[in-house]
Amino acid sequence: MSPTHLRSSFQTTFFAIATPNLKLRATGYIIQTRLQSTTSNTDLSSAPASSQALLSSFLVTPTALSNALRKNVYTKLSTSPRVIPLCAAWFMPNDPKSRTGHAAYLAGHVPRARFFDLDAVSDKNSPYPHMLPSPEVFAQALGKLGIRRDDSVVVYDSAELGIFSAPRVAWTLRVFGHPEIHILNNFKTWVDQGLPVEKGEPEEKVSEESYPVPTIDSSMVESFDELKQRLSEQEGKKEGAEAFTVIDARSPGRFDGSDAEPRPGISSGHMPSAINIPFTDVLSARTKAFLSPEELRVYFECKNVDPKKPIVSSCGTGVTACVIDAALTEAGYPQEGRKVYDGSWTEWAMREEEVKDLIVKGDK
Repeated sequence: MSPTHLRSSFQTTFFAIATPNLKLRATGYIIQTRLQSTTSNTDLSSAPASSQALLSSFLVTPTALSNALRKNVYTKLSTSPRVIPLCAAWFMPNDPKSRTGHAAYLAGHVPRARFFDLDAVSDKNSPYPHMLPSPEVFAQALGKLGIRRDDSVVVYDSAELGIFSAPRVAWTLRVFGHPEIHILNNFKTWVDQGLPVEKGEPEEKVSEESYPVPTIDSSMVESFDELKQRLSEQEGKKEGAEAFTVIDARSPGRFDGSDAEPRPGISSGHMPSAINIPFTDVLSARTKAFLSPEELRVYFECKNVDPKKPIVSSCGTGVTACVIDAALTEAGYPQEGRKVYDGSWTEWAMREEEVKDLIVKGDK
């Protein structure tokens, strides 16, 4: 999935024609929260406010997070739930500038933020990139980051990409049942608004915690075998086959097979009946933040994404599929029946011999 955040010509035309009455805000959607305004006289020595009371929306604005961090001051000895910013910056392996997520974190991050390494916290035994880790590996990783189960975690991306890999990490947290998860919408806007940015490694080392080993929520994860069977039954018009929708978040060229995949040896194309929704289409071209719920609803409706049907989101390696999944959440689509195909197109194409009748080139 190329991180070039240019809105597709379809999206530009779509919003110009199909939504004349919508006020398109180039600054992206600003989520309303129940935060009370703070003054310059806020007493930072008082007991920290409950993290759950400070952040009430899945997507949070920079102002909301800044206020929450100002109110939720804590020390190593604090036992109350905390607001933990989590930098999930990640770049494609073929990034032309050879950027890395950790380097982006060191260059500038939200105060108190920890860094989540998407590649490190994964299934190292899988031949496919950053597949979901085991519950034990997940728990160990969060423990090393000093995260407790009752903390409110706010995941965010690099300022350069706006929204890219943070939804994947937020989805991972949800899959493993972490109760309070939010996405900052977004760090680019945080920087543009002149909010505080720290550089380098934190001066104070994070104290490790004992994070309980969770149970994976398999209802949110689509496997290769499940998708193969469902597509075979749907395309074969098997009696009683469940109708469902596959959304592919890759670029149009990779989807139709006219452009090469970024990983060597992987052929491009798509699954039968899949709907191509490049992940950049659900973001503001200027701010790289999510569009408003209303804009997203109209857009998904125009793309014939039926909220009554189960939905499987896919992409190249399961990263930007989660951008689509997060956008579906904002648009009000039900979570029930919604999954992300963890292996996505990389696994599908690498197992081409098993699904050669379920790979399409062109606009079919």
